[in-house]
Amino acid sequence: MNFEVLINCSFLDVNDNQDESLIKNKHVLSIINDFEDGKWRSSKFHNFIWDNIAETGLSYKERESLVSQSQSQLVESAKNLRLTDKLKDISKGSELAEILLYGIMKHHYGALPVVPKIFYKQNSQDNAKGADSVHIVIEDNNDFSIWFGEAKFYNSIEDARLNKIIDSVSESLRTDKLKKENSIITNVCDIDEFSISEKLKITIKEALDNKESIDSLKSRINIPILILHECGITNTIKELTQEYKDNIIKYHRERANSYFKKQIKKLGSIFKYSDIKFHIILFPIPQKEPIINKFISTVEFYKEQSKND
Repeated sequence: MNFEVLINCSFLDVNDNQDESLIKNKHVLSIINDFEDGKWRSSKFHNFIWDNIAETGLSYKERESLVSQSQSQLVESAKNLRLTDKLKDISKGSELAEILLYGIMKHHYGALPVVPKIFYKQNSQDNAKGADSVHIVIEDNNDFSIWFGEAKFYNSIEDARLNKIIDSVSESLRTDKLKKENSIITNVCDIDEFSISEKLKITIKEALDNKESIDSLKSRINIPILILHECGITNTIKELTQEYKDNIIKYHRERANSYFKKQIKKLGSIFKYSDIKFHIILFPIPQKEPIINKFISTVEFYKEQSKND
């Protein structure tokens, strides 16, 4: 991942005197883009989105069939994006955030994309309500963890907006939602295509079997919460200075504290809450609207290309 990481630590290292029994298994990741010619590097950001779009918009077999055809991958991926079809998705930038989270999961956490959710949303009658991304990370001891991601794109991350994120996380942690996600994972064939041992594939499928209690899975569950957000600090500067980095670190530490305080208060009573690992991922941008508009215009271009094929 060619973005700079400013914070990558346990919440224990940045919290302000929360109860340690509740703040364990929480992590903070702060990522920034850089600047060029006095401007935030929009092209670098968008290139990262489009470099990762095939894994979110296509199934494994579709990606493999187009492995040497990067242009075709973009065209086919764009077909599955619903962003230009629904105003509510345009205003939220939801799919753009989902793609960014997929890229971060792949490049920073080394995750395997088990369920391409944008692809699945276009090929499921229930629109695949649930986590915005689902990944498996292979651990050092030939074990695995499962990651159910939340991806948000907001024009503000002040306290009033954080409550909506917590509501979304709470909904995704319902036992019926988790079992549904597990069912989706075990019913798609992508997991069989990964370069992992057959024994581990069997272990993963057995652990995700709906006959198993969710309680036994909670120690493997990670919830990465990407908050791509408009940032006044980022919008006012023209170059990547240490002062800018220090200001973002201070701001993101404060926002992480506020978020986790609220989450603990609302979700702390969930059974085995302290077993679940939560990762808040903060990524500042100068202005939301220009980024969404550029993404939409590119999607429209590739969708038009697909009509002409």
